[in-house]
Amino acid sequence: MWQTYHSVTSIEEALDILAEQKDRARIVAGGTDIILELERKVRRGVETLIDITRVPGLDGISLDEQGLIHLGPLVTHNACAASKLIVERALPLAQACWEVGAPQIRNRATIVGNLVTASPANDTIAPLMALGASVTLRSKARGERAVPLAEFYTGVRKTVLQADELVTEVAFPAMTTSKKGMFIKLALRRAQAISVVDIAVILNFDGELVSQARITLGSVAPVIVRANEAEAFLAGRALTAEVIAEAASLARKAAKPIDDVRGPAAYRLEMVELTVRRALQSIAVGEERGWFPEDPVMLWGKTHGAPAAPFNRSLVHTETGDDAIVTRVNGKEHTIKGANDKTLLRFLREDVGLIGTKEGCAEGECGACTVFLDGAAVMSCLVPAPRAHGAEIVTIEGLASNGKLHPIQQAFVEEGAVQCGYCTPGLLMAGAKLLEERPRPSKWEAQQAITGNLCRCTGYYKILAAFDKAGRLER
Repeated sequence: MWQTYHSVTSIEEALDILAEQKDRARIVAGGTDIILELERKVRRGVETLIDITRVPGLDGISLDEQGLIHLGPLVTHNACAASKLIVERALPLAQACWEVGAPQIRNRATIVGNLVTASPANDTIAPLMALGASVTLRSKARGERAVPLAEFYTGVRKTVLQADELVTEVAFPAMTTSKKGMFIKLALRRAQAISVVDIAVILNFDGELVSQARITLGSVAPVIVRANEAEAFLAGRALTAEVIAEAASLARKAAKPIDDVRGPAAYRLEMVELTVRRALQSIAVGEERGWFPEDPVMLWGKTHGAPAAPFNRSLVHTETGDDAIVTRVNGKEHTIKGANDKTLLRFLREDVGLIGTKEGCAEGECGACTVFLDGAAVMSCLVPAPRAHGAEIVTIEGLASNGKLHPIQQAFVEEGAVQCGYCTPGLLMAGAKLLEERPRPSKWEAQQAITGNLCRCTGYYKILAAFDKAGRLER
């Protein structure tokens, strides 16, 4: 898929490679989009991947003295959804992050990656545009430039980002106490689904009157669009039933959807009006937090999303595509050459020889390939193999200890939760990480933990019963 993989230790090093390689190189942070694009040949001519995940200080979420929130390029969706600052001062963004994929995806996928992929269906773009976000772009030749997110996109999967630039930051004003906002996504299923329609609404209030409104619409045009007429109409008005209905109708006019496999244009138009109306109604009665959980399931265990240091610091930097991958899997160190051009899933099965991790969909949809990478559950089919360099990895073969099954394994046996067995390794890995986070998970928490795990036998009753029993065994 690629010829050379660089694991860099500084932004300057990444910029040097971009300046030389330009269109032949791509930045890797989460990798959940670029891996699929390369496999599907959407990105042609890419020979070099530049992994910035070992660069320190790029995963920060902070609030400065001017009231701006700053997100580094390694901030993941789970990190945003778990951030008290984001939940309190940028709720629509936290809600959007929680809607992306499944826990294993959110542990790897970054906000910046979501923005750069530039699909109008990407969930975080609408709330960030409503928040008035800008991105900072940096190149070796021209230095830094700040671009408002509204000017960043030029079409479907097209941006102003140049081949020698990378995004070093996302910044936006934190919501003040006079502001309320909400994000709503409509998809064809509850998780692991692309938006049919998504909307973000942020209102500034002066007493009971709306002084300013921002309404952004996703997946209904080539780029995210503002509902300008609806915004202007809301200014100076209270959120009465009549005002809400008219604003929602005006928002519908801003959408220019197409017919596609997820839904016809006429349906999308109806849903724009419906979702905007629901958001305004929720804000009016103080229920804009909606379904967003108090304590989201992350599947990052005791690490709380913090990037783990390599088990051997001398192993951080991979210089060329021919270098050996030195990693520790289930406590055993492996040194393997000739595996830099494949996914972690293939690396574990073909080179390490651990075939318990299954290849189901190979595109992050089924969860059969779930492993722990530096303490967090991830989809190994969407992780480049060189990311294993210096990393701690646990696979299904590493769950049992001293000849004793892990509680989740024991519970699967006792409850008869194993059917065809193909999805079982991924479900067990998700369950083990959930028990690490919360030893006695509720049924809802168990359901959230396996939103990224597809059981083709549709036998979730026994699986959920096993999760409940495992909590009792663990306790």
